[in-house]
Amino acid sequence: MVKTRVVRTDRFMAGQMDEIAAVLRTGGVIVYPTDTFYGLGAGCYFERAIGKIYALKGREWKKPLSVVIADREMLETVTAFIPPGFSLLADEFWPGPLTVILDASPDLPKKLLGGGGRVAVRLPDFPWLRELIRTFGFPLTATSANLSGEEDISRPEDVRRIFDGRVDLIVDGGPTPGGRPSTVLDLTVNPPVVRREGAVPVQRLNTFLDTFSSSGFYTD
Repeated sequence: MVKTRVVRTDRFMAGQMDEIAAVLRTGGVIVYPTDTFYGLGAGCYFERAIGKIYALKGREWKKPLSVVIADREMLETVTAFIPPGFSLLADEFWPGPLTVILDASPDLPKKLLGGGGRVAVRLPDFPWLRELIRTFGFPLTATSANLSGEEDISRPEDVRRIFDGRVDLIVDGGPTPGGRPSTVLDLTVNPPVVRREGAVPVQRLNTFLDTFSSSGFYTD
């Protein structure tokens, strides 16, 4: 049984961000709060830790894990191609609850991608989380901290009930906003397709995308 350390963000002390990042750098798995629900986090290049997340959730191996990044520059490290029109999309919806699917960098582990070639990425609207990712230096997995098929978790007491003794560290940020999960927009097809409607309404996305011709989003 893993000895799980708990860190509370309302009692955060100097140096604790570095300590959490150190857990991640040694291949550890954490549970952390986001601007929607709690997530299960590991470094996106740590295959063993990624495998542990699949096992913890009881998740099928063919279902990829999404990632969260600290800033737009970090997006370039996980993708093989960014459409020229993407900067306007990011100006409108990032940071926030919009996940975009892009062609994955060949450097990403196939285990992270469920054996496929695409990666789902989000820039969260949560400064504490972005600072953690920046301190760690690499994107984090962002799958929901729950058991596959069960509801997403927004309360830290539920996180502890399920994951205490099973992960290396839990970051208790109090109740998260909850609500709807992020909207997922697939940018690997032309025109883009919404794969999951969530916190960003489809109508708002469609209104934005309609400002481009079917090819304008992908060409200068």
